[in-house]
Amino acid sequence: MSNLTTQPWDNDALLQLLGHSQLSSYMDAVGGNLPDALALFDWNGRAGSSLIQTIGMVELIVRNSLDEQLVLWANSRGWDSWLDCIPLDTRGVADIENARLRAQNRGIKPVDHYSVISQLSFGFWRYLVAPRYFASLWVPQLHLAFHLGDTDLHARRIAVEERLNRLHIARNYAAHHQPVHGRNLLRDLGAAVDIASWISPDAGPWVAARSMIPQVVAEKPSEVKL
Repeated sequence: MSNLTTQPWDNDALLQLLGHSQLSSYMDAVGGNLPDALALFDWNGRAGSSLIQTIGMVELIVRNSLDEQLVLWANSRGWDSWLDCIPLDTRGVADIENARLRAQNRGIKPVDHYSVISQLSFGFWRYLVAPRYFASLWVPQLHLAFHLGDTDLHARRIAVEERLNRLHIARNYAAHHQPVHGRNLLRDLGAAVDIASWISPDAGPWVAARSMIPQVVAEKPSEVKL
């Protein structure tokens, strides 16, 4: 794995710049060989990008599916927007208000429904499928966002939450340049495809076909392959 060709940088200097603590997991994975650790660091960057690309596709699908059901839920109760009446805890309400502020600060005019939901984080959508909203949101409406999932609504919610949690953690690690080389990336891809498939029979194959994860996994340095 080591690059023996002439290079215009000093690996020891890079170790100081990147930080011993930042590179410690890479050094441990390759038995303390610095060139191999830097090669693994490079690969980790590509792995993180593949996670963000894949999870980004799923986030859009999940967001739009949940929003569609919430619009139906609000309309059936005579409300104009679920953003103003959804029974959320303090954190959820704050998330919506912060999304409105972000839309305003970006100069979006008017600050309409779509501009607000586009500012809501992946974490917000993940929390909508939490146990606390089982009776108020999941049973009456949100289970329909994943209508191809388990026929048992309890089991469906648990399966959806488990996969969204996995993807949320993976995305956060990748977005903050943390090591993902120890993760089972193919399992992450499986979670992404599961979620998309439960929403639409077209979405799962689309995510699977366009994800860069399989190619990146195949390129993982042999010394640290799982």
